[in-house]
Amino acid sequence: MKKIIQKALLIGILISQLSFKVNTDKKEYKADIIVYGGSSAAVIAAVQAKKLGKTVIIVSPTKHLGGLSSGGLGFTDIGNKSVIGGMARDFYHRIFLHYQNDSSWIWQKKEQYGNKGQGAPAIDGNARTMWIFEPHAAEAIFKDYVKENDIAVFNEEWIERENGIKMKAGKIVSIRTLSGKIFNGKMFIDATYEGDLMAAAKVNYHVGRESNSMYQEQWNGVQTGVFQHAHYFKSTIDPFKIPGKASSGLLPLISSDKVETNGSGDKKVQAYCFRMCLTTNPNNSIAFSKPAGYDPSRYELLIRVFNSGWRELFNKFDPIPNQKTDVNNHGPFSTDYIGMSYDYPDASYERRKEIIQEHETYQKGLLYFIATDPRIPADVQKEFNTWGLAKDEFADNGNWPNQIYVREARRMISDFVMTENEIMSRKTVPASIGMGSYSLDSHNIQRIVMPDGSVQNEGDIGVGAPKPYEIGYGAIIPKESQCKNLLVPICVSSSHIAFGSIRMEPVFMILGESAATAASIAIDDQVSVQKVNYAKLKKKLLNQNQVLSYKK
Repeated sequence: MKKIIQKALLIGILISQLSFKVNTDKKEYKADIIVYGGSSAAVIAAVQAKKLGKTVIIVSPTKHLGGLSSGGLGFTDIGNKSVIGGMARDFYHRIFLHYQNDSSWIWQKKEQYGNKGQGAPAIDGNARTMWIFEPHAAEAIFKDYVKENDIAVFNEEWIERENGIKMKAGKIVSIRTLSGKIFNGKMFIDATYEGDLMAAAKVNYHVGRESNSMYQEQWNGVQTGVFQHAHYFKSTIDPFKIPGKASSGLLPLISSDKVETNGSGDKKVQAYCFRMCLTTNPNNSIAFSKPAGYDPSRYELLIRVFNSGWRELFNKFDPIPNQKTDVNNHGPFSTDYIGMSYDYPDASYERRKEIIQEHETYQKGLLYFIATDPRIPADVQKEFNTWGLAKDEFADNGNWPNQIYVREARRMISDFVMTENEIMSRKTVPASIGMGSYSLDSHNIQRIVMPDGSVQNEGDIGVGAPKPYEIGYGAIIPKESQCKNLLVPICVSSSHIAFGSIRMEPVFMILGESAATAASIAIDDQVSVQKVNYAKLKKKLLNQNQVLSYKK
């Protein structure tokens, strides 16, 4: 009997240690609109639903709200800011108001910061908007939205992806989370970066690059020999452990896969990373430490890059307020963990957690390597060691970003698909619900060995859109035969390369607001999301100051 009890206790302990466990203590909740996700789009969608008189619940798998907007991406990818309207513009207005307070400038004076932005001033006084900010400032605004609108939020609730969706007559009736909670709704919005609710509802989607021939595109498929950013090897670099000796094997993080022909499709996705918040202020800085599992041999390729004369390490240390920076990938070997995110979109929660940890270990190891390895050029290392993690950001996560940059995962396949042709204004877009303007932007997808025996990156694309473009309502709704009450403002129906432009945080906020507005109309008119009257939707969106067309 004693052994049986001990065994039962041991099993109980093991179950309690699982990161994602099922709790049989079921509780049911109900609202007009259920928003699944913790992203910026999720919060904006919920707020808009409440403004339109609907009851709403946010069911968020994340602990923090705001996604990338509060997770390190403070140097906003804007494009043309004139087409950012509605609640998205209100968010950046609130950022402006935050930094009008002297109390917000703790580590430097406002005038010391300057006004450098990406394609636009960081602080636009005439429009009373600000486009660059600290992570904690963004999260505080998202919390304010929730509090002001009395929105119920359930954090760290993960949808049960296998059997957690109850459907009837082509509609989602409820979703069940791993904790056993059940959320009933009339309309559902999938505002996750992964598209988990969409996939669980059996809506068609795609992962990876389509071939150019599928949608008659130029920039979608494999793109060897195309270098449009600075994220490639500008010098001939040997990929082998012993230079010149192929039999010695490849250095770490170089793929031995066969490289397909240009324009062909694959199941690979662009690289992920963490957008780090670093600082040079010694009173707010934490030195880079050696992570568990650190292996300096993984960064051998970077030494060869430095030895070739490359000195662009600090080119994407973009300044945000209070002597901090939003650090993004830059160069041939940087924070992007190229080739290591392919299985993330469809992976189990447990596997995703492993992938995220692998990315964290890689990136922390890279920081420690640059800070300590004696082979790093002395001038580079000296400057690098003036930086450290910002002590007052991500305090409950070891000052490390709480959101990995999922640049793309699943993308819905609906009756209407946004492609490169719509982004480049070669084709007209039906039923505009908002606008985008950023370039066709894909980070590298694989690191390969070229025919001449050198190492090279592949998949990095940066083709400017000639003007802002419209995003069609059909891109955020599934085929009616698959689901009648679901809207998807992030994992939209688009090709890989079109998503490279759409995938910007301001656009996600715009689409989140439009999704909630359409859901509200569908409820009022008792129709499917596919049958929403566009004239009525357009009128409401314009009244909400959404920008649906571009005029110079």
